[in-house]
Amino acid sequence: MNRQKQMLQYVVADLAMAVVVWVIFFVFRRYANDSQLFPDVAIWDPNESFWIMLFIYPSYCLLIHYLSGYYLRPFRKQRLVEFVTTFTTSLLIALTIFFVLVLGDIVVSYHYYYVSFTVLFALQFGFTYFARHMITRHVAKKIKTGQLSFNTLIVGTGHNAHTVFQQLQLSQHKEGNKVVGFVEVSDEAIVDKEKVLCPLHEIASVIQQHHIVEFFIAVDNADEDTLFSIINALLIYPVSIKMLPRTYEFLTARVKINQFLTSPYIEITALTMSDWQLCVKRFFDIAVSAFVLVFFSPVFLYLFIRVKQDAPGAAFYRQDRIGLHGRPFQIIKFRTMHHNAETGVPQLTTAQDQRITPFGMVMRRYRLDELPQFYNILKGEMSIVGPRPERKYFIQQIMEIAPYYCLLYNVRPGLTSWGPIKVGYTDTRDKMVERLKYDILYLENMSLLSDLQILFFTLSIIIRGKGL
Repeated sequence: MNRQKQMLQYVVADLAMAVVVWVIFFVFRRYANDSQLFPDVAIWDPNESFWIMLFIYPSYCLLIHYLSGYYLRPFRKQRLVEFVTTFTTSLLIALTIFFVLVLGDIVVSYHYYYVSFTVLFALQFGFTYFARHMITRHVAKKIKTGQLSFNTLIVGTGHNAHTVFQQLQLSQHKEGNKVVGFVEVSDEAIVDKEKVLCPLHEIASVIQQHHIVEFFIAVDNADEDTLFSIINALLIYPVSIKMLPRTYEFLTARVKINQFLTSPYIEITALTMSDWQLCVKRFFDIAVSAFVLVFFSPVFLYLFIRVKQDAPGAAFYRQDRIGLHGRPFQIIKFRTMHHNAETGVPQLTTAQDQRITPFGMVMRRYRLDELPQFYNILKGEMSIVGPRPERKYFIQQIMEIAPYYCLLYNVRPGLTSWGPIKVGYTDTRDKMVERLKYDILYLENMSLLSDLQILFFTLSIIIRGKGL
């Protein structure tokens, strides 16, 4: 199974259909304007605008299709969802392009406008849906015949694991799950011992060797600590994690059931934010980050000079943080402390920390030291809105009290979120745990609207200089 290859098939098909649609629509417009099909064969002599739009139109279509979230899950597409998504994007494309063309027309009857819009929409929807339907149908057929499968591991070796294995075997030709084996934990071994591939702590090599894409947690009598230790071990991998409904009480209000799946399992890695919102969120991150890095470059230069003048040392400060899937990355900030202010054991920062430089205090108050993190956002390591990334040293301390911290690995860390707004700088472990509660609240209610609310409150804090 190759997710990127399958996604590329849909992208190429959409681009090809968009080119076909524009060529046919161009022919229609020439015919409708000239009232005859071949006036001196001029219809086959495209003008400059045709070639410009031949590039713009498919590119615009691809952007709208991406923002709709259609490419996010190239496998197991629901036919009704595919139909509705294609219909909606085609309508949006036809409306926007139609009004652009109307502004360029001089004198045309209203009847022509209606017909022109209808033709454009019908062409866009018809060709795009036909191509997508054929690809989706082909994929479904490959799953049904066993040519395409999703390598799956079951975490557990007891009665629940055996039950899940039997259920997946029965639905293999529909869902495509191919169970390659079991992962040993603490429960009694009921399943075939030859299919037990490894204990939980050796799972990394098995994932790589067998190209695992899905996990099913099916541990007998798992308490909260055991469950979250398993989840913590799995969330560091970019795989889907599902579990039996009977363990849902341990995660009440922390995960959501995917409404579009007929499967009875809960998908822990599924976010409450819809696919189209996730894509719009990422597009917003890229657009805003690029804008800030380019148009605020004089501000960056000024801050760079002031930091160098304020205290000896490098202007930028890099620090290892934990991000999406528990992967470490280097966060970038303008240095607000004296050089080598922290040696040995990591220390939390207080509002009146003597290690902070005079200009560093000003930058912290207005959050100016965070500006370089737009580069982290552009790279995809962070998002504008999301739980603040933390260091591994402090994460281990937090998880002693709140083992569900690992759920934050599901999303990109952010520049701002409810935690920093409600709690501010975290100078104690108790405050870090309190901030985590707001981060979990954010995960439960992720949406573009909540992101806008967070941005509004963040801007208010920055304007009032209440960053500390």
